[in-house]
Amino acid sequence: MNRARGCDHPAGCHTGEVPTLASATTGARFWLLIEHRGPWAARLEECELPEPVHELIRRAADLGVRAQLIRRPLQRHATSGPVHVMVADTTAREPWIAEGVFLDPRDLDLGSLVRGVVPESCILVKEPVFLVCTHARRNACCARIGLPIARVLGESQPGRVWETTHVGGDRYAANLVCLPHGLYYGSMSQAAAIAAANAYRHGEIVLDRFRGRAGIPEPSQAAEHFVRVHTGELSVGGVAVETTRSDGDVTEAIVRHGDVRFRVAVERTMFAPCGIACADTIATYRLAALESFQCGTPVLT
Repeated sequence: MNRARGCDHPAGCHTGEVPTLASATTGARFWLLIEHRGPWAARLEECELPEPVHELIRRAADLGVRAQLIRRPLQRHATSGPVHVMVADTTAREPWIAEGVFLDPRDLDLGSLVRGVVPESCILVKEPVFLVCTHARRNACCARIGLPIARVLGESQPGRVWETTHVGGDRYAANLVCLPHGLYYGSMSQAAAIAAANAYRHGEIVLDRFRGRAGIPEPSQAAEHFVRVHTGELSVGGVAVETTRSDGDVTEAIVRHGDVRFRVAVERTMFAPCGIACADTIATYRLAALESFQCGTPVLT
């Protein structure tokens, strides 16, 4: 029998005290969301799903597509019939999300998705989609903290909010993902989730509790974060890493901000929530250097 894992994370988790920057899931460029209102096991392969859905999930894994089960807040009754899916490309030049309904989910062309093309029988979704992790069988905190947030956020953003399975980073529960850009937030409160969702609808992010953008390496997420802090740039597409070069724990990145380029050095370090002797350390990043690329004059070190 599957049992929910308890809240065994370090002190400071779920409170906003643990640094969240540069912690978005790096391997999630392409997404497959499958609506399933029935029970969720700890892992997708253990869920009681029709075999064609399991086959679709396995095909997604082979192609590097992140599969998630989703359901509307508070909907718990299993249904049969056509399968509702959504697919997204989060790191395309213009990120997109599309949806479709399939009598046989094996008809979904995931090959088109990984080529950056909207699959046949799917239509583009114009409104953003918000995912709140409520995966109790994976971690009890995700349900305890996530469920109230999913409910309240669903009232604030009707028709746009879904509960979802594990998105990565249980210690950051409650986790919120904004699609199609794949923006991750962690340690969310109800007020923080509403603020983040409202900002995203206006094409902006909120730096507080922002984990980063999925599908790009953690050092690049960190470099973008520190440029945003320095410039005050909050638009979703306002900064972008162009190149990176790593040497051990230090990564140097060239980050574009409008017509300006910044050379940013970030260093991987460890955060000890219980103090310097704490065994439960968490990997994070610190800013080592930041300078204007155009004039070469250091602006922050």
